[in-house]
Amino acid sequence: MTLRPGARTDSEPLLSSDLSKHWSLDPKITFLNHGSYGACPRPVLDAQQELRERIERQPVEFFSRALPSLLDAARERLATFLGTRPESLVPVPNATTGVNAVLRSLSFGPGDELLTTDHAYNACRNAVDYVAERSGADVKVVAVPFPADSSESVADLIVGGATPRTRLALIDHVTSSTGLVLPLGTIVRRLQAKGVDTLVDGAHAPGMLLLDLDQLGAAYYTGNCHKWLCAPKGAAFLFVREDRWSQIRPLTISHGTNRRRDGRSRLHDEFDWVGTDDPTAFLCVPAAIEFLGSLVDGGWPGLRRRNHALALRAREILAEELGVASPCPEEMVGSLAALPLPDGRTGVEIDNDPLHQTLIHEHRIEVPVLHWPAPPRRLIRVSAQVYNREEQYRLLATVLRTLLARE
Repeated sequence: MTLRPGARTDSEPLLSSDLSKHWSLDPKITFLNHGSYGACPRPVLDAQQELRERIERQPVEFFSRALPSLLDAARERLATFLGTRPESLVPVPNATTGVNAVLRSLSFGPGDELLTTDHAYNACRNAVDYVAERSGADVKVVAVPFPADSSESVADLIVGGATPRTRLALIDHVTSSTGLVLPLGTIVRRLQAKGVDTLVDGAHAPGMLLLDLDQLGAAYYTGNCHKWLCAPKGAAFLFVREDRWSQIRPLTISHGTNRRRDGRSRLHDEFDWVGTDDPTAFLCVPAAIEFLGSLVDGGWPGLRRRNHALALRAREILAEELGVASPCPEEMVGSLAALPLPDGRTGVEIDNDPLHQTLIHEHRIEVPVLHWPAPPRRLIRVSAQVYNREEQYRLLATVLRTLLARE
């Protein structure tokens, strides 16, 4: 039987035969897009199901009496992983919610300035624009080039965008569309010297990068646990530096405002209970940390090194096949790598590029084709998680060359 490029028999597996068994990913799909929504391994999903069954056996017991200590235990394990104290962490369902909670808690007015970059995640940029419009503040957007020459030049551009009117800077730790690991320590330190607080959108960073939030010193940091930590969807955190605890409120005001618990800060009282929902995703974060850290030699440091090396190898394979240069230094790559593609057609919907549709529907390759900074400019972004392997990127490169030649 002759197969077209990218085609395969239904019985031919694409996932690594050893570690992929822990995930429920469709073996008929070349899944190179862990960065969008993550993928939760079966043992962690099993742990979540056990918690859900516990809830339904006695909901009042769970929510009224057991949940506070369960949240504390999960928060303590996550705090150790992130290099901070449990007192500074609260659960949120996703990083976008964390960004909104901070922006909506702070007061801005005419003459104030909010700083961000043109790599900011669209949802979070919308939140900045919304708050600025309601308050009369201005939004200043720093253009960060991609390809990027160096971490130092990027830091200079971002910090140089701050003015005496700048009140807050929203900065990505790992940019979503372009996959750049920004020199966050340098940026936070230099902005702080100018009197500017930093709100870090760290959606991709937990599990991808080694974090030490206390050492970093940012006023606010929010990150997802469902991406590179592989926790269930709906698990994320907001870190608030101690001197800012009193300023930040959840988006939903609930019982914690006037029902205070002994030994608890208002931050925990308000964020820990915002109404009845399913808290099991956050409660499974310790299980995800333990399981992912057991998969390769060297634990979590070994896993981060393995994924980083695979992302660099994937970028090398694609760059050679596409005839493009690597668009940033290796130090600015984590477990995501983006490369420029030839311009697409004008008038294409930003999330519906025909190339992406062909890759998934005809070749069963799940990988994002992103319009950045705007159509017709395009990027392709690949992820590297422990279940991926080099042959998958070689397949993508071969298929891309054929499809781009047709374009």
